[in-house]
Amino acid sequence: MKKILVTGSGGPAGVNTLRSLGISPEKMVLYSSDINVYHLEFSRPYAKEVFLVPRCTQPEFVPKINEIVEKHKIELIIPQPDIEVAILSEKREKFNASVFLPKKETVKICQDKFRSAKIWKKQGFPTVKAIEIKKDNVENDLEQAFSMLGDNLWIRAKRGAGGTGSTPADNIKTATSWINYWYSREKDWEFIAQEFLPGRNIAFQSVFNNGECVTSQARERLEYIYPYLAPSGITGTPVVAKTIHDDEVNKISTNAILSIDPNATGIFSVDLKEDKSGNIVPTEINAGRFFTTNFFYAFAGKEHNSPRANMAHILVKLAYKESIPEGNNYNVLPADLYWIRHIDCSQHLVQEKNLQYNP
Repeated sequence: MKKILVTGSGGPAGVNTLRSLGISPEKMVLYSSDINVYHLEFSRPYAKEVFLVPRCTQPEFVPKINEIVEKHKIELIIPQPDIEVAILSEKREKFNASVFLPKKETVKICQDKFRSAKIWKKQGFPTVKAIEIKKDNVENDLEQAFSMLGDNLWIRAKRGAGGTGSTPADNIKTATSWINYWYSREKDWEFIAQEFLPGRNIAFQSVFNNGECVTSQARERLEYIYPYLAPSGITGTPVVAKTIHDDEVNKISTNAILSIDPNATGIFSVDLKEDKSGNIVPTEINAGRFFTTNFFYAFAGKEHNSPRANMAHILVKLAYKESIPEGNNYNVLPADLYWIRHIDCSQHLVQEKNLQYNP
């Protein structure tokens, strides 16, 4: 029986990966780790054992993970937070279990939003225009950004998930104050200014193997958890999302991934937005980890008899060099399936035709 460790599983993405594996057709022995003793309780119902570990940036992290791996004969490690993806990727040879991550350089590029955008621009397909904001030249760089990118900017950290350090800004004072606020809190973030993209907010989750898209599904984010708590209106995970079938989204997402790594292998979760002209533009790729709501697809796949929709299970099958179930490479689920959930509320998978609209 396969033995798998999901790291960072005190957070929603890790928990949902465990849940996805838990409803897969084969039985596995699942373990979880996290740096927060309280948050480990979230994963306990889905794992045989849970482990408190040091932060991945600490020297004790690798020995602790290997201790767990060796004691429980774990064969595969699936990290979820970006920081743990980065560490497991860079130090993969030091872990005594498989990680099945994208190449080291691929992970590095994808975790730098400015660097990946430069590659897309060089490849000649639509991408969000951006300017780096240097810490010692904030106001001048922002003046250049407004001059080149327009009257509305999106200010964000170069690295991080969930809208880290992001806010819209329509003047230099707001943008400068926002960035300096984070510096005053001793954050070592690097910032970029991007053109503001007002259209649809789209997510494309996929698993690749040797440059081939094995399984994927796109969705549109419609409503965020507590949007009023963030200046950007984006708080990292949606309350409401729906599956979409869009050939252009599939094509652009695939090209965005393969332009960075022609032999892409592993998880690739692409964020895209529409610009004011309706063009679909990739904004970032989360390489090596699933989106927070990845259980959406696994649950819907079980409901609609689409085994490739359980992407965590497909990842495991590939990592073990096993054949995967028959199915589509794209659009593995029906369109217009709504995933509706909230903190301390239940989750609901609803077909559009069954939504109750007000008369």
